[in-house]
Amino acid sequence: MTGNSGEIWTLVLAPIFGLPIPLLPIQILWINLVSDGLPGIALAAEPTEKGVMRRPPRPADESIFAGGLGRHIVWVGLLMGVVCIATQTIAIRSGDSHWQTMVFAILSFSQMGHVLAIRSESTSIFRQGLFSNLPLLGAVLLTFVLQLATIYVPALNPIFNTAPLSLNELLAVLAASSVVFIAVELEKMVKRVRSRHPAG
Repeated sequence: MTGNSGEIWTLVLAPIFGLPIPLLPIQILWINLVSDGLPGIALAAEPTEKGVMRRPPRPADESIFAGGLGRHIVWVGLLMGVVCIATQTIAIRSGDSHWQTMVFAILSFSQMGHVLAIRSESTSIFRQGLFSNLPLLGAVLLTFVLQLATIYVPALNPIFNTAPLSLNELLAVLAASSVVFIAVELEKMVKRVRSRHPAG
């Protein structure tokens, strides 16, 4: 849902700022099926967090968006959208004709960073370790390779309306995509600090 929120924000913000529509239907379909689908399924293999049985049960009538989940979906999706729109704006103003490919890749890679970061609500991924959920790691790596294929395999360029990115463009895409991962890890750090030092 956060990834879908990011796509919606990107499509909504672009015309507001007078920018061309950043994504084509085939690109949106690809993100929904591949970037969302494969890691989402693999996330189900995540091991149970330590201390989960010591947590109080959730009320039966509690919304699935309670506990900050709804807020997380909105702000992380908005962050994805802002990063995409900022990249699109900078690329267009600098005369970079590959801006649509860059936005397409940023949305996909941002979702990969997000799915790695949300494996736990509060524990850092660096404490969990990348290899504690091999199916998810494999799904993320496979999705990353498939996304690169849509950019660098000539036969796929006309299908997805993409173009090969230069090294500098790819590095810019990877840097922009890491913003979401870093932001979510910082959010979890704040949660850990608050749990150790509750207000009042």
